[in-house]
Amino acid sequence: MTTCCAPKNGAAAPEINADELAMLCKALAHPARVQLLNYLSAYGACYFGSLADVLPLAASTISQHVSVLKQAGLIIGSADEQRVCYCVNVERLTQLKQMIAKL
Repeated sequence: MTTCCAPKNGAAAPEINADELAMLCKALAHPARVQLLNYLSAYGACYFGSLADVLPLAASTISQHVSVLKQAGLIIGSADEQRVCYCVNVERLTQLKQMIAKL
């Protein structure tokens, strides 16, 4: 019997939090959320109204996508008097990258 892959040296699989990784991947499972995270990562921080310029979507749809990213901890929102400014949670994004690197 032949196998499609050569077995590794018997090394144990690295420890990962599968539930946490799956939740983060689910948060990025929509192209609009990937685009929003990419934009914020490159741009730094911006107000919610500016995010409407990033994607050709209704503000309510963008708000839903932002909520998913916030719940996953990938972005942070800070409110001033009347607006909310969003930025990438660098620590959380680093955690995601480290988890993926272990796969």
